[in-house]
Amino acid sequence: MTEIPCFGAFPATRMRRNRRWPWLREMLQETHFSPANLIWPVFVIDGVNQRQAIGSMPGVERLSVDLAVKAAERAASLGVSSVAIFPVTPPEKKSDDGQHAMEPDNLICRATRAITEKLGTKIGIVCDVALDPYTTHGHDGLLIDGVIANDATTEILCKQAVNQAAAGATVIAPSDMMDGRIGEIRKALDQAGYQDVIIMSYAAKYASAFYGPFREAVGSATNLGKGDKKTYQMNPANTDEALREVAMDLNEGADIVMVKPGMPYLDIIRRLHDAYHVPIAAYQVSGEYAMLKFASQSGAIQEKECVLESLLAFRRAGATSVLSYYALQAAEWLGS
Repeated sequence: MTEIPCFGAFPATRMRRNRRWPWLREMLQETHFSPANLIWPVFVIDGVNQRQAIGSMPGVERLSVDLAVKAAERAASLGVSSVAIFPVTPPEKKSDDGQHAMEPDNLICRATRAITEKLGTKIGIVCDVALDPYTTHGHDGLLIDGVIANDATTEILCKQAVNQAAAGATVIAPSDMMDGRIGEIRKALDQAGYQDVIIMSYAAKYASAFYGPFREAVGSATNLGKGDKKTYQMNPANTDEALREVAMDLNEGADIVMVKPGMPYLDIIRRLHDAYHVPIAAYQVSGEYAMLKFASQSGAIQEKECVLESLLAFRRAGATSVLSYYALQAAEWLGS
């Protein structure tokens, strides 16, 4: 049994003394959050000057590449560190093997090049590596005889990663959860001359019920149907397993590791922080955004205060960065 340390006895020690004035509370604040800790997920679509509302995510839109560039400019001006691009692939370009992911002129590559040409290094560009936006079955990998084929999928992911790096991605973010893919992607990037491209691994990605609005946003929900991703994404009941997953990815060359979803998994973030002391990203996923947004629209909560508190909680748990659909709005709030 751990002995509880004695720091003083009442009335000599009064904890409220250190909370009396705003300047004192700010001086003693242990955790800080700024726009530099934010990554903004952006959905891109074909066309020019096109924007589409997403019903399950009020306030979030799919944007054509030209508007995505303007949105990235706004994010950079607010101090947001980077944008994470997610393509909405037209149905006619989807296939069983997701070959469109390797096309140098696909949506994610076009958006990456356009943002890079406009902003250079003023903002980071995170590109998602997985096949679900490109497959007719909605899975992150190749489906062979009803099973997701790990090693065959990894071969394609390497080509996809190099394709995105060639377009100007500064961060490659494998979200597929195939075993061994980080090492193979690192090798492929290095051999192609992209040694400086960062790998942010979705290392502890859970088979969560909080992803629904995202799948609607990218158009993969219909493709996946009643299927699930439980054979490659993690069991929400497991915590020790997350440490093993992260250790593997770090050993294979991951520069940043991610926990997804966010708020329901703060314990995982804390365990990883305490165990490894490496950069950790947390993804405040679409379902979390929707809950906050709909609760605020109903008047049940104060949106600004609750959102900023939730983002601070990620930092307190040990996350160095947070992917959030609230990134732009949060950056505005933080700067006001």
